[in-house]
Amino acid sequence: MRTLLLLHGTGGDERDLLPLAAHFGSDFNVLSVRGNVQEGGMPRFFRRLGMGVFDEADVVFRTHELADFIGKVAAQEGFDPAQIIAVGYSNGANIAGGLLMLYPGLLAGAVLWRPMQPLVQEVPAFETPRPVPVYFAAGQHDPTVRPAATEAYAALLAQGGYQLTRRDAPTGHNLTQADLTGAVAWMAANFPAA
Repeated sequence: MRTLLLLHGTGGDERDLLPLAAHFGSDFNVLSVRGNVQEGGMPRFFRRLGMGVFDEADVVFRTHELADFIGKVAAQEGFDPAQIIAVGYSNGANIAGGLLMLYPGLLAGAVLWRPMQPLVQEVPAFETPRPVPVYFAAGQHDPTVRPAATEAYAALLAQGGYQLTRRDAPTGHNLTQADLTGAVAWMAANFPAA
């Protein structure tokens, strides 16, 4: 059975994306994680130095920490770690991106809502060992990320072997019904029910 790894945005918690998980169908385990970094009382998955400027050493550390946690929970709960599909929004999409870059064989797929490239200063060389579909949904009017940076990130993931489905939304950083509908259709096409 496949597992959805739910990764919330800044200030959210492990309950935030649970209502959305049901839309993907009942053929999934659900593992929802709370970021363990605090910024002004708001949970995040890694530190940032300013708006849109990430503490990349912390991104690397927290990505390794998350990968280790996933392995431990998979062993405890008896689910296949090779069948995990990350579903992340904003900061959650960015830590999922850390997994895609630092652990290219770990995830079976990923939904990235409003992603930013998590590692820019020292970009690791990566290549997926198998086909891995990724739903990449940027906001066309997102004030937190420059369009050129979005283009570069999408190109980087594609160069690394990820099979990108790009669906830019005519909105800002907020999540819309169209984002959910598009991701659900993508999930059904790439991970059909058994």
